[in-house]
Amino acid sequence: MPVGTQGTVKALTPAHLGEIGAQMILGNTYHLSLRPGSGVIRGLGGLHAFMGWGGPILTDSGGFQVFSLAKLRDISDDGVAFQSHLDGARLFLGPREVMGIQSDLGSDIAMVLDECPPWPVGRDACALACRRSLGWARRCREIAAESGFLASGRHVFGIAQGSTYDDLRRESAQALAALDFSGYAIGGVSVGEEEPEMLKQVASTAPHLPADRPRYVMGVGTPPQILRMVALGVDMFDCVLPSRVARNGLAFTPAGPINLRNERFRTDAGPIVEGLDNYTCRNFSRAYLRHLITAGEMLGGTLVTMHNLHFFLDLMAQARSHIGAGDFAAWQKSWIRRYEEAG
Repeated sequence: MPVGTQGTVKALTPAHLGEIGAQMILGNTYHLSLRPGSGVIRGLGGLHAFMGWGGPILTDSGGFQVFSLAKLRDISDDGVAFQSHLDGARLFLGPREVMGIQSDLGSDIAMVLDECPPWPVGRDACALACRRSLGWARRCREIAAESGFLASGRHVFGIAQGSTYDDLRRESAQALAALDFSGYAIGGVSVGEEEPEMLKQVASTAPHLPADRPRYVMGVGTPPQILRMVALGVDMFDCVLPSRVARNGLAFTPAGPINLRNERFRTDAGPIVEGLDNYTCRNFSRAYLRHLITAGEMLGGTLVTMHNLHFFLDLMAQARSHIGAGDFAAWQKSWIRRYEEAG
């Protein structure tokens, strides 16, 4: 899912997203509640109408900001009191507030409020975060049922936590599974730990989540990381990586990422990836893209972002095809080996 935190996937229009085949995009409860405000968006027809996107939208509850804005918040069993990173104003997010904001936004998939522990974290602090997150998840589920959110055909996903503690991961996943959410996220990964530890956390959580519901790893990752997590049973991903690095001229290819600022691309007439069917690769050379990036032209960021997001979406389409064909394991290992050895 391309990330549209502020109601926009940076550098792209909704038409661009349709062109590259995006099925769903992400918005953020915390950021949109601060600016322009969920009431403003509700009054203008909801987030879909506000940003001109006709497809599904998943909204993060603000749980990641519990981690990323640790110096600007206080946590209690009732919720999280934030000091706005914009102007210092106070904002409280508890289960009722989070579900109310996501209802205002018209989210198709709402995430429960959770506490994302830092890494490393002590066992007692992690256990407390898991207990709070489970309580908030239960309350979010109740509010969604009572308010008609679920009856309207929308969905709520639970979020399993537990950091590096396998038993806490298992307990969190099993307790959430008993609450019968539409889907389940594996949260609290890629918050500073090394890749092997991140994959270990996913591997210790996924088997305890219902096999007939979507499994979603939040906020990751590189192409090889994503394919390794697909092999562990994960279905959904989001990450700012492909769009963020695109604005600095980094482009993804099956032979690893390339930096288009490099001098070797100054006269390169080829596309970023030969045969990849997106607007950028069909129409523009590496030399032209390098020129735009080094000249600071905004179009450069747009064109490379289109390519990078399409590269990730196409990779997931390939994965689905190979799963259906029954040869995913061999294809995945071959794809990762080519990508990593070339890099």
